[in-house]
Amino acid sequence: MKIAIIGAGFGGMAAAYDLAKAGHFVTIYEAADFVGGLASGFQEPGWDWSVEKFYHHWFASDRHMLGLIEELGWSEDVIFPRPFTVLLHNNKWYPFDSILKALTFPGLGWGLNKLRFGLVGLYLRLSNNWKALEKYTVEEWMRRWAGRTVYEKMWQPLVIGKFGPYYKDINMAWMWARLKARTTRLGTFKGGFQAFADRFADHLRGMGVEIRLGTGVASIDRAQAEGPLMIEADSGVEMYDQVLVTASPGLLARLCPQLPETYLEGLLGLKSMGAVVMVTALEHRISERGYYWFNLPKDAGFPMLALVEHTNFVSPEHFGGDHIVYAGDYLEAGHEYFSLSEAELLERFAPAFKRINPKFEMDWVKKVWVFKTAYAQPVPLVDHSRNIPDIQTPLEGLFFASMSQVYPWDRGTNFAVEIGRRAARLMME
Repeated sequence: MKIAIIGAGFGGMAAAYDLAKAGHFVTIYEAADFVGGLASGFQEPGWDWSVEKFYHHWFASDRHMLGLIEELGWSEDVIFPRPFTVLLHNNKWYPFDSILKALTFPGLGWGLNKLRFGLVGLYLRLSNNWKALEKYTVEEWMRRWAGRTVYEKMWQPLVIGKFGPYYKDINMAWMWARLKARTTRLGTFKGGFQAFADRFADHLRGMGVEIRLGTGVASIDRAQAEGPLMIEADSGVEMYDQVLVTASPGLLARLCPQLPETYLEGLLGLKSMGAVVMVTALEHRISERGYYWFNLPKDAGFPMLALVEHTNFVSPEHFGGDHIVYAGDYLEAGHEYFSLSEAELLERFAPAFKRINPKFEMDWVKKVWVFKTAYAQPVPLVDHSRNIPDIQTPLEGLFFASMSQVYPWDRGTNFAVEIGRRAARLMME
């Protein structure tokens, strides 16, 4: 078959890999001039590695991503350092990324709250019954079983930070998946995620896959009732037996308005949060104790959700000695951060740097980059499984695989690979 894939992210490339391996002729259309999608990165002169635009890492449990890398024979280029995530209590930072650290965290005391926190966490790690959990919001389930103190201290700040105005509506299956899939060890690819994406793209080209970078798609249509699908793109009009779209639900609706009304309504009814991430290259490290990930509670006056010191995860030697720090947030459409310049966002975020390290001064900042996307985090409401669009759309030959469909799992490259390969299997059937 002659197949088109819209989007050269990890999901689109994983689908192309399986389709090409099965002997199909695959063309990938990518509007950007690079591969990798939301996991793409950038590299400055003097850096040996790239830096992801939106912070990424792998968990040791990411079997779909790591399995693909093993198939490709590149496992020796995956590394798993041991970084540290910390939580704030009484203006002090405490490691909080393992059972032992959670048990010694002083924020819950040493009585019933600590016991309820541990039992709830153990239940969620051992349970596989997420379908029952999606009937409740995180707020109502956690308040009932973990208790008000545990919920408000430990889980409410996370849900507020991730989902803003929707935080009271998020279903408990999302929290289950977040706790179920995560591991203490975090991994990356030597050279950065962009190094993997570029190497994977070159491998696909060697298999005969055509990747058209800088080529936006305007529409997907069918000229005749029983005929092939027609793609109108910057490179011209072409016919395909099948098309896989790996972009956002809103983009699919715009590309193919002739989809049935009920399917279109389902696409447009899916909610999501955007993201704004500021990446800074600093003269000195922010965390002198080597902490990697700072969870920043909004009610403590921090202007963003997380501060991530990337070079406490991988060595600053890979970046010419620069200390790379992310400051990021998930935000609803229309938030003022989307309109701020690099200088304005730095001015807004810099006080948080100084709260974490009082020695911080603005002259530490060597360079700033800001990246924004309107589609970064799907919003899972109660009984969300009923809202997930089918991979095979009602238009014959048109398929859809996005991070809005990996539910109950959270978005990320691991589940992008999983749904991309699942779509490829459906296409070949």
